[in-house]
Amino acid sequence: MSRVGKKPILIPKNVKVSVTGNTVLVEGPKGKLTLEAHPKMTVEAKADQVLVSRHSDEKTDMALHGLTRTLINNMVVGTTTGYQKELEIQGVGFRAQVSGKKLVLQLGFSHPVEFHIPEGIVIEAPKPTQVVIKGIDKQKVGETAAEIRAIFPPEPYKGKGIRYVGEYVRKKVGKAVG
Repeated sequence: MSRVGKKPILIPKNVKVSVTGNTVLVEGPKGKLTLEAHPKMTVEAKADQVLVSRHSDEKTDMALHGLTRTLINNMVVGTTTGYQKELEIQGVGFRAQVSGKKLVLQLGFSHPVEFHIPEGIVIEAPKPTQVVIKGIDKQKVGETAAEIRAIFPPEPYKGKGIRYVGEYVRKKVGKAVG
């Protein structure tokens, strides 16, 4: 039994959820998001809550039940409070700045790296060594943060690179001269 899928999703007063067939539309103060639910799932929107139910107890249906409920809940949270990921840049001369619809990164390469900011995402650089990614779509925020981190992931010898705030990088001992 899916314990996550059984929980009702509580809808705040400033959020409107409408279900048409298998399409779920969530409108909130920060924007609107849509989800095409799986055909085996049934989504019902009541006055102050959303319920997700499944047709059978097959293993895949039980997995989809919890997934669908979580995706709709992420949409409700995203349209009310939004999501954000923070990255920090470590290394001598490494810095970031936002110019227009681009994030320009100086990472010790022979050229600056330009990252085009996708639609629906806001990127800020409050400090030269800090990047904040904000948006209402949790998946898009996480994917954007992962793409930026992949430009120069933290290396294990000196720890230089782009990492999530609070991420621990295990350091390796360098080559012993002897």
